Amino acid sequence: MDVLSCLSPERTLAGVSASSKKRVFEILSQAIAGACSEISEQDVLESLFARERIGCTGLGQGIALPHGRASCCDNIIGALLLLEDPISYDSSDGQPVDIVFALLVPEKAHDDHISCLSSIAKLLRQPGITNQIRNAYSNQALFDIVSTASKKSAAE
Repeated sequence: MDVLSCLSPERTLAGVSASSKKRVFEILSQAIAGACSEISEQDVLESLFARERIGCTGLGQGIALPHGRASCCDNIIGALLLLEDPISYDSSDGQPVDIVFALLVPEKAHDDHISCLSSIAKLLRQPGITNQIRNAYSNQALFDIVSTASKKSAAE
């Protein structure tokens, strides 16, 4: 699955100031709810936290992939945050997180959900991509980095 099918420049935010996982989830919920009129910020927030209670979505190396499900959503909606300062996230490697790519997935999109998570994880593990992301100076620059890397990954 192409990462760009779920992400837009409006939901790609660089230099985000947040001091906790809760605040990060609030910012993500606002961005995601803005792309789907059928769901509220609170519903997105509750969905992200429901999944997080099952197990931490921190991948390690400063990266997290929180995700949740929604019955009223027809398409996967993603949001990407580059945090100004890393936050504690309870990742298995104990490292703080500064790159957060969140997804809201339709309730019945099991295969698409797994495919999208896998594509994002693969993208973020490309050599050098995390350094490029961490050096993004604007929302558009961050989106462009991910867009270029996603197109390169899809071509391979």
